[in-house]
Amino acid sequence: MVDMKHIAALLIALSGILKAAEPFIEKHDLFVAGDHPAYSLYHIPGVVVTAKGTVLTWCEARKRAAGVSDWDDIRILLRRSTDDGNTWSAAKSIADVPGPKKKNPFALKMKNVDPNDVTYNNPVLIADRNGTVHMLFCLEYMRVFYQRSSDDGMTFSRPTEITAAFEAFKKHYDWKVLATGPNHSIQLKNGRLIVPVWLSTGAGGNAHRPSVTATLYSDDQGKNWQAGDIAVPCTEEWINPNETVAIELKDGRVMLNVRSESKAHRRLITTSPDGATQWSTPKFDEALLEPICMAGIVRYNHEGESAILFSNPHNLDVAKGKPEPGKSRARRNVSVKLSRDEGQTWPINKCIEEGPSMYSDLAVTPSGTLLCFYGRSGDNKGVAAFAGGRLTLARFNREWLEQ
Repeated sequence: MVDMKHIAALLIALSGILKAAEPFIEKHDLFVAGDHPAYSLYHIPGVVVTAKGTVLTWCEARKRAAGVSDWDDIRILLRRSTDDGNTWSAAKSIADVPGPKKKNPFALKMKNVDPNDVTYNNPVLIADRNGTVHMLFCLEYMRVFYQRSSDDGMTFSRPTEITAAFEAFKKHYDWKVLATGPNHSIQLKNGRLIVPVWLSTGAGGNAHRPSVTATLYSDDQGKNWQAGDIAVPCTEEWINPNETVAIELKDGRVMLNVRSESKAHRRLITTSPDGATQWSTPKFDEALLEPICMAGIVRYNHEGESAILFSNPHNLDVAKGKPEPGKSRARRNVSVKLSRDEGQTWPINKCIEEGPSMYSDLAVTPSGTLLCFYGRSGDNKGVAAFAGGRLTLARFNREWLEQ
């Protein structure tokens, strides 16, 4: 006798297989060194998807391709896509503080720094569930501003200075240089806005060292900002923690994934019940290499599945299971990892860009398309190796990531 229920189940399974999406990945160069006469280098890529599904990408546009770099004449540029990252608007400058500007005194102690250069740095955008796009950025690594967009990034409000919020950190760390993020940041389920920050006394290299990591938060839609606790101090084990990304875990805790210069060559992890206080003792994640480079992290929530995606240069010698000989700090092989157990393990790792590749950020569109916006080598001679010659958006699906 024919088992009709069994046949029906097989047909349903077969239908699912037939309808499964084909793996794909495609790349779009959004900022290329030399494409604008005012800028020689693009660095610090960031990406976020708004509540309405608009994809926003941004970066620092720097005047010079090498040399002073972080203290260069820098503007923050943004591009928008309303079709899942396929086509893009022209780049637009989105940070402007009116009035006279003063160079950070610690920058002027360095060679080749032009006191007339204006440095806008470390932009962070947050996509609010109510449709607002919140933005923080820094000026001269010593002042911080907040602005918002209510039209999906087409325009932004006049910036409001919030540097005073950082004064609370001085009770624990006498900073002279500060920075937000960079990359996108997050809104918690309870509405709190969280922005990772790093602070430095400015006494060390590039006036960025030594450094510690903390968070800034707002419970009133960005009107007021407060300082959290120091999340990762600078110690002999945790050396110069700085650029940090955040994600809310399923149980409501906030996890920070932290760049550092530690000898373990691994990313640092710490968690907090509220994203601001009671940080756990930092631990190294053995699965996540650290070439001293910014990373990306985002939650994948699509069709009933929830997972965490992570990206950074994965310069691993596969044969030996450790960083390539002589290249433990090399920025190469930007890869995307996936965790189904809230960052405890990372069983899936897929290389996005073989060879030199640098900073990255991640986002997911309403259709489930995965986006990795990152720096990679270009054809431009003289472009700094730390940033590459172009900022590229990789669009791909879960099928490609897991094939």
